[in-house]
Amino acid sequence: MDQTVPSPSSTPARSGVLIGVPKETMAGETRVSLIPETITRLVSAGMDVYVEAGAGEGSSISDDEYITAGATVVADAAALYDKANLVIKVQAPSYGDASSSEVTAMLPDTTLIAFLAPLANHDLVRALADQRITSFSMDAVPRITRAQSMDAISAMTTITGYKSVLMAANYLPKFFPLLMTAAGTIRPAKVLIIGAGVAGLQAIATARRLGAVVEAYDTRPVVKEQVESLGAKFVEIDTGSKDTQDAGGYARSATEEELRLQQEGLNAHVADSDVVITTALVPGRPAPKLIPASAVEGMRTGSVIVDLAAETGGNCDLTVSGEIVVREGVTIIGQLNLPATMPVHASQMYARVIQNLLGLLVKDGQLDVNLDDDVIKGMCITRNGEIIHEMTRKAMKLDGLPEAEPAPVAAPVPVTEPADVITRESEELPTDPEDQQAAPLQQQVGAQREDTEKT
Repeated sequence: MDQTVPSPSSTPARSGVLIGVPKETMAGETRVSLIPETITRLVSAGMDVYVEAGAGEGSSISDDEYITAGATVVADAAALYDKANLVIKVQAPSYGDASSSEVTAMLPDTTLIAFLAPLANHDLVRALADQRITSFSMDAVPRITRAQSMDAISAMTTITGYKSVLMAANYLPKFFPLLMTAAGTIRPAKVLIIGAGVAGLQAIATARRLGAVVEAYDTRPVVKEQVESLGAKFVEIDTGSKDTQDAGGYARSATEEELRLQQEGLNAHVADSDVVITTALVPGRPAPKLIPASAVEGMRTGSVIVDLAAETGGNCDLTVSGEIVVREGVTIIGQLNLPATMPVHASQMYARVIQNLLGLLVKDGQLDVNLDDDVIKGMCITRNGEIIHEMTRKAMKLDGLPEAEPAPVAAPVPVTEPADVITRESEELPTDPEDQQAAPLQQQVGAQREDTEKT
């Protein structure tokens, strides 16, 4: 039976900013959208915050900590959605099944902030529009300087790149560093990183800290300096193309000939590596296949591939999304949602970018969706029952053309690889001697953001 959506005039008035923090419903999701530290600031600014009981458990945050911070803890999601006019989540809300749909549980004209992956989740976008939800996607933050502090994707892919190396080291039956032992010299592991966006750069830095010999490949020559500044060798492959990135700084979709040349150029490097970490993605499209089965066959037994593009099909032909498999003696890791494996810092980072976004969305104690603002316009997917996001409309072919086939999505956790990571203007680079290794990564990331804006 079709559901009747109340008209705006029949929706109960909810004055001020009433924030709802529901417990994430996706299996394996441990993050929470707001932490007590952030809530204290929001409450001090005059906002009311409601938190579903148990929402912070996965991130080691108790209900009592939320109460101390000034939030009101409610018993369940239904009570929360009945009160909140601004719902903040990590993952996209559930939809479809009326008995468990988070979308239909929200009152019309509620504002939603979450990772929505609108270029792929077309049915979700339609459901949000049908429910008259004003939605903002955290994976649609424009790539401009004033939006740096709201770049949640960069924050999460920093974790992804870091954790990918730790997983590789765990499964590799070898040491990473050079060791001088009583039994002789142990040679360091060789690590190849494919894709030098945020996850790739963080993977380079982490692998180098663990003592591995690292080389990296990216279709964009502009990142060569950043790769080398982290102590890795930049692999150059001539594909005959110079315009390898779009105006937003993302690697553009490669042609069949370019992919063939990339595969041929990478085969020898893959075969010589103990660990290969792939991060190559094109927003809204299936991941490019860069490691064919034949390349896996050429790797040494015991080698490891960590495919961070597994969510959208994988960069390796033999990757199984969400699983860890062994093929031709090589361990291929296709695990999803790596940020959820580090929920304390992941939630902290996400909450901080949300706080920065609310600085734009909340004016004089009220929600102010100002579509003349480039950041707000770039992130707003649905409003007043309409799909208004330009790239999403294009992906959904809303101008009368057949709808494009979206990239396969194993889970709505965005892993799109931008070329920059979040930096906050209020935070300085590390000055502690023990933290000096981190400084080159932060410095080169800022330069990468500037290079992107000039293209």
